[in-house]
Amino acid sequence: MRPFALATVLAAAISSCAALLAFPGAEGFGAQSTGGRGGSVYIVTNLNDSGAGSFRDAVSQPNRVRQQLPLLPTVAHRDPKIVVFAVGGLINISSRIVVSSRITIAGQTAPGQGITVYGNGVSYSGASNTITRYIRYRMGISGDSGKDTITIANGANMIFDHVSVSWGRDETFSINGDVSNITISDSIIAQGLETHSCGGLIQTDGGVSIIRSLYIDNKTRNPKVKGVNEFVNNVVYNWGGGGGYIAGDSDGPSYANILNNVFISGPSTSVSPFTRGNANFHTYVSNNYYDPNQDGVLDGWILSQSTANYSPVDFQATKYNYPTVGTLLSPLDALNKVKASAGASKSRDRVDTYLINAELGSLGKVGATISDPTASPMNGPGPISGGTAPVDTDKDGIPDAYETAHGTDPKVNDSAKIASNGYANIENYINSLV
Repeated sequence: MRPFALATVLAAAISSCAALLAFPGAEGFGAQSTGGRGGSVYIVTNLNDSGAGSFRDAVSQPNRVRQQLPLLPTVAHRDPKIVVFAVGGLINISSRIVVSSRITIAGQTAPGQGITVYGNGVSYSGASNTITRYIRYRMGISGDSGKDTITIANGANMIFDHVSVSWGRDETFSINGDVSNITISDSIIAQGLETHSCGGLIQTDGGVSIIRSLYIDNKTRNPKVKGVNEFVNNVVYNWGGGGGYIAGDSDGPSYANILNNVFISGPSTSVSPFTRGNANFHTYVSNNYYDPNQDGVLDGWILSQSTANYSPVDFQATKYNYPTVGTLLSPLDALNKVKASAGASKSRDRVDTYLINAELGSLGKVGATISDPTASPMNGPGPISGGTAPVDTDKDGIPDAYETAHGTDPKVNDSAKIASNGYANIENYINSLV
């Protein structure tokens, strides 16, 4: 095949891949992340902090750099990777983990109660095309001072779905700088540690979607938004005096949709849901529910522009045309959805169960910002039951029973093969689990 024809075919293939969702049902700015599609499979086989078979080795070891084809750019081309788990439990990390580009972290494959990464933070800075699902990242007082549980300072095309993030020493989940096309969906962002106690900064012009997620027990920044953002069908519970949703609070322009969210005051709450906006914050706001009285009864109301104290933002008559949710839930349906499935909910751990049932379920009566997650009532990140991994004869990440049932060969490593629907065989397996 002539070089220009090869380049044309490759461009068409890349375009086709880009049009495929990260997984069925993926939404928002990061919905078309390719993750590790078509690449090798790495099976995490132990709960060690580092070394062969560890989570750190799986997500941060240097990827190979392949020789470029004629007439294509000479930038480094990193091999994609899909990370699955043959073990469940608690991974204690002593130093920060840096996640590589072109990677899928399929936490839903872990047996038992899944995977919790605890003790320090995780950086996705510099990564592009990542898919992260059904895993818990919990920092804590032993983590690096002044650091976030999840940090993204630059990178593009990432989706975080059903992820539980907590106990950051600075921010809990923070996005700043040259970052584009990010989705945070169906996740929990919880209990940034005092004295800072922050949900997170979401500050980029590249587009961030926050969808059906729970911010809970953060004194401030639930989140603090600047740039291009959509905040849709989320729940914010027990924010503190530093603020709930902070609208810009800066000279930089912002363009945001704020739709059908729920704000429920808790014992730590002393300010209104929206604070510190100015005329540089351009926003379409609609149908946000507020229950301020902390009486254990859902008896709030829909905020209007005139009564919500949104601050002097620049209201828009029509919403921005962002790649938002397929189904916009009513605020109370969104609350029920968050209760049922936010966070790493394939098998909720004790921490998320407490936050959802004891705190959010109390509708304002229970909740607190914290400084030490090992103290009561949180009592640390564990235990996490390990469970037993299914039999996988060819060690390609797909169990024998699934391969037999779906027409692939349990004795041949065929997990990276692209199926007729455009997903790799391993992706069809991991997507089927949730």
